[in-house]
Order: sequence, then C-alpha cells, then structure tokens
Amino acid sequence: MVSYTPTEWQKFQPFAEKAAEQARVNPDRRDLFLCHAWPDRQGSAAELHGHLKTNGATVWFSEEDIPLGSLMTREIDKGLRNSRVGIVLVTPALLESIKNEGIAEKELAVLLGSNRVIPVTHGVTFDQLYDVSPMLASHAGLSTAESSLDAVAAKIAAAAAALPPAWEN
Repeated sequence: MVSYTPTEWQKFQPFAEKAAEQARVNPDRRDLFLCHAWPDRQGSAAELHGHLKTNGATVWFSEEDIPLGSLMTREIDKGLRNSRVGIVLVTPALLESIKNEGIAEKELAVLLGSNRVIPVTHGVTFDQLYDVSPMLASHAGLSTAESSLDAVAAKIAAAAAALPPAWEN
C-alpha cells in the first residue's frame, strides 16, 4: 500500500483527479509519459520506468516505445499526446539538456503547457531546477533526496491510477 503524508496528498490530489478524468474520457491513453535526458536512458530513467511499471502504471518510455527506423520526434509527439500525465526526471543531465535546448527541453515545453507535469528531482535540488526552469520548479513534485526512487515511483503510480491515499502516521 502506498502512503502519503497529508502534504504530499495535497500536492498529488489534483493529479489524481485529472488522471481519473483522463482515464474516463480517454481510456486508451497511458498513465504516464517519462521525460528524461538521453544520458539517463539506461540508468536512472530505466530504473524509474521499471519501478513505475512494477507499481502498475502504464508508461511511455523512449527506450521501449520508439520502434527502430522510426522518426524519433514523431514517436515522442505521439507519446506526449497519448499520455495522461508527464513525469520529468530532473537530473544533472536533464538540466544540461534544457540549457542546450535538446529534445527533453522540447518535451518539457509541451508538458508545461498541459499543466499535467510532475517533476522528480534525482541528484539535484529544486533550487538547482529553479535556476534552469522556474516554471517546472513551480510544480509540486518529489525528490529522491527525501525518498527512494522506488517509493517515489509508487506514489506517482498510485496518483496516476487515481487511488485513494493511505495516510502516514
């Protein structure tokens, strides 16, 4: 069972409500789109993806969802369109990608426009994120400095599935 602090549930309740509405209106969509930096694709992004799937979330992840020979930007566009909520794995590599206006920066622009985005800081702080993307830093999110990547994934997956909270004592 996933446990949230009251403060965490206050952050995630709007996402859970949006996810429930999106699931009702668009039942074929994936729960989550995982935005990450290219250098993280076989490390922390793959680990987060695995934890999200283990916790029951359906996740669009470039390493699994871009067929060989396809146009990467077109497949990413489809993934963004067909996902209910975006997770942004904020690492040092992602901050660099945003600064250099890489593909992750373009994904981020779409996710910020949707107002359905959850940042997950991993190896960086929200202050460091704010220095690069104040708009993303202004969204409620989680940090692996406070919880394991597995615990973060469980909370996100539960919110994406619109599960009711279990309060920590």
